[in-house]
Amino acid sequence: MSSFHNDHYSNERYEKCRCRSGQPAQDHTQEGLIMTETLGGKVALITGGSRGLGAVTAEKLADLGANVAISYASSADKAHAVIEKLKSKGVRAIAIKSDQSDLASAKPLIDAVIAEFGRLDILVNNAGIAIQGQLVDDPELDGEKYNRQWQVNVMGTIANTRAAAPKLSDGGRIIFIGSLLGSHVPFAGAADYAGTKAALVGYAKGVARDLGGRNITVNVIQPGVMPTDMATEVLGDSVPDALLDMHPIRRIATLDEVAETIAFFAGPHAGYITGETVNVAGGIGT
Repeated sequence: MSSFHNDHYSNERYEKCRCRSGQPAQDHTQEGLIMTETLGGKVALITGGSRGLGAVTAEKLADLGANVAISYASSADKAHAVIEKLKSKGVRAIAIKSDQSDLASAKPLIDAVIAEFGRLDILVNNAGIAIQGQLVDDPELDGEKYNRQWQVNVMGTIANTRAAAPKLSDGGRIIFIGSLLGSHVPFAGAADYAGTKAALVGYAKGVARDLGGRNITVNVIQPGVMPTDMATEVLGDSVPDALLDMHPIRRIATLDEVAETIAFFAGPHAGYITGETVNVAGGIGT
């Protein structure tokens, strides 16, 4: 398997990398900053990449030169719009329909990525659902709905990771998108969602231990509230003042802030960070 070791990239911050055609790549300029293709030639899979954080992360990794596959469950039009945007950046990109609640879908998903690109270097386990609002002692608790959340967020993510692990390049990256609720629960009605995200933290630590010998890093990013459809479904059209007041930095995260954090962990400068959990949540819980 191919290497993703840091020494290969040691001077890329200051030198132009080679683009996919083998010719010197042009540095990207964004908001006055010079960005080299530090992920040039790498292949990333972002699950749940048709909207929200997944879509923004796909764009960020493409900006850094990665070829990108995204999975989606039902938003075909949104997925294909993301793919067209990625291709306009000069990278290869595909969208794969995959229902994470069906554990049997994991292997075909990974196989489709390998068939298209010949390799997989970065797995971003982003797909998930958020079901909140009922207390655990609610006699009307919709157990079937909450059980599906465990199936998608935990078992589906584990299935994707198991399918990807043998195929992932040595020196690769696995990044789990958790939630601040996995370690800090400031309000009621979120026990099951918080539990699914806390489960990923323990699982990621075990995977980091399992794959460390291949120099594969495994980390969890825990965002707070973000401007996504999922957050709107849970909180409504605005974030309650009481929730904002819990943040030392009194606002919610931007998708770009979280995607930049993911990109760092996907890149060459995070090669000695593994088994860690990083909050991007404005200090809530401190």
